[in-house]
Amino acid sequence: MHIKLIAIGKTDNQQLQALIDDYQKRLGFYIKFEFEIIPDLKKVKNLSEVQQKQKEGELILAKINASDVMVLLDENGKQFDSVAFSEYLQKRMNSGIKQLVFVIGGPYGFSDDVYNKAQAKLSLSKMTFSHQMVRLFMIEQLYRGFTIIKNEPYHHR
Repeated sequence: MHIKLIAIGKTDNQQLQALIDDYQKRLGFYIKFEFEIIPDLKKVKNLSEVQQKQKEGELILAKINASDVMVLLDENGKQFDSVAFSEYLQKRMNSGIKQLVFVIGGPYGFSDDVYNKAQAKLSLSKMTFSHQMVRLFMIEQLYRGFTIIKNEPYHHR
């Protein structure tokens, strides 16, 4: 299985980017992983929230293959503890899917088209985090999930 994380906009905090890079490198020891950034939209001041979500949604859906399983990071999604998330990853791998895609939306969330195409929604917390922090948290949780699957000491039960 291949895992892809898609996010809108680049990370402009260098320290945060260094941590993302570190966990992305670590994750590569367990699974094929790709982190894809969709550039921020230009001239968003001329767009309504709905128009911005629609344009971002088109860009997101252009990155999704018909066989992909798409999971949205969404405040109303299912919450897991780290062990349950590792079990979720293991089940997805066992199901034989080719690519599992996690998507971090823009500042206003996702368009209806993206919600309709998604197979699941995942919430990292009931708290709100910056989109840049969510990238780090998601990649770290993927890494933690695979260390749990491999019964390695990174996660202490």
